[in-house]
Amino acid sequence: MFDVFGSVKGLLKIDAVCIDNNIFRLHYKATVIILVAFSLLVTSRQYIGDPIDCIVDEIPLNIMDTYCWIYSTFTIPNRLTGRVGQDMVQPGVAGHVDGKDEVKYHKYYQWVCFVLFFQAMLFYVPRYLWKTWEGGRIKMLVMDLNCPIVNEDSKKDRKQLLVDYFTTNMKLQNFYAFRFFICEVLNFINVVGQIFFMDFFLDGEFSTYGSDVLRFTEMEPEEREDPMARVFPKVTKCTFHKYGPSGSVQKFDGLCVLPLNIVNEKIYVFLWFWFIILSILSGISLLYRICVIMGPKLRLYLLRARCRIAEQEYIVKIAEKCEIGDWFVLYQLGKNIDPLFFKEFVVDLAKKLDGKEPV
Repeated sequence: MFDVFGSVKGLLKIDAVCIDNNIFRLHYKATVIILVAFSLLVTSRQYIGDPIDCIVDEIPLNIMDTYCWIYSTFTIPNRLTGRVGQDMVQPGVAGHVDGKDEVKYHKYYQWVCFVLFFQAMLFYVPRYLWKTWEGGRIKMLVMDLNCPIVNEDSKKDRKQLLVDYFTTNMKLQNFYAFRFFICEVLNFINVVGQIFFMDFFLDGEFSTYGSDVLRFTEMEPEEREDPMARVFPKVTKCTFHKYGPSGSVQKFDGLCVLPLNIVNEKIYVFLWFWFIILSILSGISLLYRICVIMGPKLRLYLLRARCRIAEQEYIVKIAEKCEIGDWFVLYQLGKNIDPLFFKEFVVDLAKKLDGKEPV
């Protein structure tokens, strides 16, 4: 557990060199931290606390608890509305007739902590791929130029190295950029896919869970059906069978309290809103990326915004010579080095590309 906390703590650090963007970081930093924290919370309640308490006559309570935890509990979906204490014991908990009343079994709660941790790992996969493919290129090009104090001679040498690198590798960096774009697509596919995965995990209840909770708060008390009680019931039923003294099968109906679902219902309400917002932001980010790939004028505008203090004629010259890969590396560099140094570098690079030796 301490190793997991150490890994999550590492995600909280601010990277010295930025190799991605804010939306990308929402996936592998914020979402991974949220999912791991929720997984640890559920694990602590599930394996350190008491996740289930069942009451039934003639059966030892520890046996009933273990049996119902392993073989799942159930509720009656058509008994979710009514007066508690008169029409039913709790929402979904009432007398039922086998074969006539619909019965819904709840088996997921044993797996919530594992599923959340598995989802956290999936959110880190695009980041792992990008770090592997990126290979430290931006960090190598930055060469400590993000430090506030750098010797002038050293700055001049490093600037010349950068100019030489770009002129030598001009139009050869598209593959590098497209690998990052692939990881952005993977982020979008992952978050949308995980919405469907959680919907499958919760028997088709997750896709409308958050909107159902919002609607529930606006309905009249006597008419509303609590979606949290439907998906994460806190009181359920459990049936235990055993042989009686004469060898006949005896049936015992038990009432089970699931305190763990108080935590689960809040976790999944938050995750519903978080995943919806993240998928929308990721979709907008992909549309922006398509516009960047297809629009040279947009790339010129973005490069101007990144280097406002440089003369516009130099930026135009660079933009005319650059392909998408060269632009992407330049833009990433602009995020990581001092603006004044970046301006000097842009001017020297424009002169070199124009056939003039930089001063």
